[in-house]
Amino acid sequence: MAIISFKVASASEYLAITGWGINDIRLAKKAWVFIGQSCARFDVSPVNYTFKVEAMSSEKLPFILPAVFTIGPQTDDVESLIRYARLIAPCDKNSDHVKDLVQGVIEGETRVLAAAMTMEEIFKGTKTFKQEVFGKVQLELNQFGLVIYNANVKQLVDVKNHEYFSYLGQKTQQEAANQAKVDVAEARMKGEMGSKERDGRTRQNAAKIDAETKAYSKQREGEGSKAEAKVQTEVMLFQVEQEAAVAAANAQLAVKKAEWLCQAKVADVEAAKAIAIRDSELQLEVEKKNASCQTEKLKAELLTRATVNYEIKVQEANWELYRKQKVAEAALYEQERQAEGQRAIAEANFFTLQQQADGALYAKQKEAEGILSIAEAQGVYLRTILEALGGDYAAMRDFLMIDGGTYKEMARINAEAVKGLNPKISIWSNGSEVAGGGGQGSSHVSSAMRDMAGVYSMLPPLFGTVQEQTGMLPPPWMGKLESPAN
Repeated sequence: MAIISFKVASASEYLAITGWGINDIRLAKKAWVFIGQSCARFDVSPVNYTFKVEAMSSEKLPFILPAVFTIGPQTDDVESLIRYARLIAPCDKNSDHVKDLVQGVIEGETRVLAAAMTMEEIFKGTKTFKQEVFGKVQLELNQFGLVIYNANVKQLVDVKNHEYFSYLGQKTQQEAANQAKVDVAEARMKGEMGSKERDGRTRQNAAKIDAETKAYSKQREGEGSKAEAKVQTEVMLFQVEQEAAVAAANAQLAVKKAEWLCQAKVADVEAAKAIAIRDSELQLEVEKKNASCQTEKLKAELLTRATVNYEIKVQEANWELYRKQKVAEAALYEQERQAEGQRAIAEANFFTLQQQADGALYAKQKEAEGILSIAEAQGVYLRTILEALGGDYAAMRDFLMIDGGTYKEMARINAEAVKGLNPKISIWSNGSEVAGGGGQGSSHVSSAMRDMAGVYSMLPPLFGTVQEQTGMLPPPWMGKLESPAN
């Protein structure tokens, strides 16, 4: 076995050397391989991967996205090339393992992106969709040291038993066919109307020119007849008598002038009438043709509308069938969205309560700060008054009571308290102060009895006054008052 050997890689290959004296992996196009080292060749040429990714849009509409990706290692980045040599190069790049790995990344990113877009957005923004898919797939492939050299996304294809794109194509074809029928009908109508209009104008101009020609011919014939008659008259009168001939010629000439003028006016009137009659006839023909064109136009419009309505009914029936197929999926999706909405509402309510609590706490803090500021200001105000009064607290109290209107309020309250009272003054007498008796001991006992008698004699008028003022009676065990005599 050779101790050392020299290895050379081809243009599309790299040497991956590991083993003695190498910490990780060393890449080279040519190198000496010593004993204790392992050298493996790997190809860095890109490979085409053809996929048919099945995805679903945000409306729950499935579709197939045919795509062809040209993927290979990043040869301009050493770290990426080392990752490729470590993870992908040991396997055959055309093997199912590598193909499944790449396909899994592409399908995952495509489905995630398609689920966030509607079918219309995917179909119209194919270029943007393609760029976003490539960007996200490239981020995942970077961890394997791979790069997308080229990618080609074909037209979207319907999934079996789902004919969304077929219905769209039929709808577009029917709309184009209906529009073409309407355009042909309108062009035919405009062509017939223009032809009839030009024909009518040609006939009107020809009739006008004929009338003018006839009038001019009559005028020239009258002038020629006039000159000829004048010459003949002058010749005849010159032979007979010059003066009589002149007079006769003048008279005859006047008569002829009147006749010629009358004939010219008659010819003008006849020509004008003929022109008016011809104009009326042409106008009648034009109106007839217009009516015929309008009739044909209405027939074409009615036929077109009937055809369009029939085709619309067919499309509506197809759409109703398609809609019923999607009702179950839409109901399930709606329930999921409602659950998510309820969870979002609960989170929003919790956040709202938390914000309200924070707001109430902040308001209480501000209210406490305001009360503290007012208290500090009042303390400064009281200290200023006390200093101005020389430290006399009694004077400060009287000043504050006067300034706050305390004495005035007390006077008002006292006045309201005695307002409406009807005081009654009663004078009670306990009888004679003199009582018979003997010695000093009896005098002491008589004085005590008089005091007790005075107390008991005071109770009836006292209870009577209380009853009159308040309407309250004494308890039955204390006695019963007699009604005063009227």
